[in-house]
Amino acid sequence: MTWLLVMAGAAVGAPLRYLTDRFVQARHDSTFPWGTLAANVIGSLILGALTGAADHRLHLLIGTGLCGALTTYSTFSYETLQLAGVGARLYALANLVLTLICGLSAYYLGNVVAEAIWV
Repeated sequence: MTWLLVMAGAAVGAPLRYLTDRFVQARHDSTFPWGTLAANVIGSLILGALTGAADHRLHLLIGTGLCGALTTYSTFSYETLQLAGVGARLYALANLVLTLICGLSAYYLGNVVAEAIWV
């Protein structure tokens, strides 16, 4: 049953990640990976809120499945190294800093809000 919950969440999270990336990136004329940053921050916010509010089964469905497929550390790593490799070191550093600060902040915010509402 556990794997079904994770699969169901991932079946929604993976296309959502792709669509988020395309939607955001289409609105920016820049080599900076705004779409990946947006997907990672949104996923962190959802996971933070879920952690502050949910039971174990919901965590498998949304946390591991949806957020695991929505967020992507591998694409973040790849895009950061690509930026550095083509000489856009400032963009690479900004991507690193923004992803870490915004992702952690979004998780914390989601968690605090969820605990205030449900606890």
